[in-house]
Amino acid sequence: MNVQQIHSWVDLEIQQALRRGEFDNLPGAGQPLKNLDQNDPDWWLKGLIEREKLDLSAALPTVMALRQERRSFPESLARISDEVAVRERLADYNARVLEDRRKPVVGPNSPAVAGRVDVDEMVAQWRELRADRERRISEMVEPAVDPERAAEDTRTRWSPGGVMAGVAVVLLLMALLLWVLL
Repeated sequence: MNVQQIHSWVDLEIQQALRRGEFDNLPGAGQPLKNLDQNDPDWWLKGLIEREKLDLSAALPTVMALRQERRSFPESLARISDEVAVRERLADYNARVLEDRRKPVVGPNSPAVAGRVDVDEMVAQWRELRADRERRISEMVEPAVDPERAAEDTRTRWSPGGVMAGVAVVLLLMALLLWVLL
């Protein structure tokens, strides 16, 4: 099969599909194609990443991922409830930074470097964040109801005078309704 035969076969298939109406009512029909005026050779890759909502954090070079992780401290530590676990995570980060620095350098330029964190300073910031978070949570919770006051409220609502007044109102409304209907 040569190129001419392939082209004629493709044209034939398209014409048959047009006759069957397979191209009718397609989504986006009559609308211009997006990004035709861009000269970006990676337009398709960027579109794929956006459309599929891909997480490219694993594609970052190690030093860039470490820098990004460092920028997230201490907020990313706020969900950890144990100080020992916070210290372990920070020590692990510092160990990964040192491991990255030990890699051989390729090229004439000096390598990018991620900084280590001061564990004690970061733990102090973590403590402040946790205290602020707990304070906000405690402010959001309603104060507990005093049991004596709650008992008083129910007694006044259901006192004999309160019940009698309610019954009187209901009887008065029924009498008014009967008078209107008759």
